[in-house]
Amino acid sequence: MSIRSERGRSSEHRGRFAEKLAEAVLRIKGYRILARRMRNAAGEIDLIAQNLSGVVCFVEVKTRPDTGKAVAAVSAPQRARISRAAEIYLAGRQDVRGARFDVICLVPNRLPRHIRDAWRPDEP
Repeated sequence: MSIRSERGRSSEHRGRFAEKLAEAVLRIKGYRILARRMRNAAGEIDLIAQNLSGVVCFVEVKTRPDTGKAVAAVSAPQRARISRAAEIYLAGRQDVRGARFDVICLVPNRLPRHIRDAWRPDEP
């Protein structure tokens, strides 16, 4: 087995663990998880959750050495892909009371940080 494939598996494992941790944080806050790793023609969304007010939250999970790097890791092209994927997800749903884009940052030796309304689809 190559080092590259071992590294890829390790990254995949860390990513799945981070998403499960982020999901737990959202559940503790009272969110209902609607989807995990949702894929459609536009892209993938790590988590889709609904808060107590009925707002659908499209959540990107990032693990980095510090919070600033985690937030910066959500690039403009990635935000655009997530926004398009969210648009497709919302297209057939009429029970939605609003939507927003959140980021959950996971930094070693710190509590997860939930950044609500981290960006708007029309932002560059």
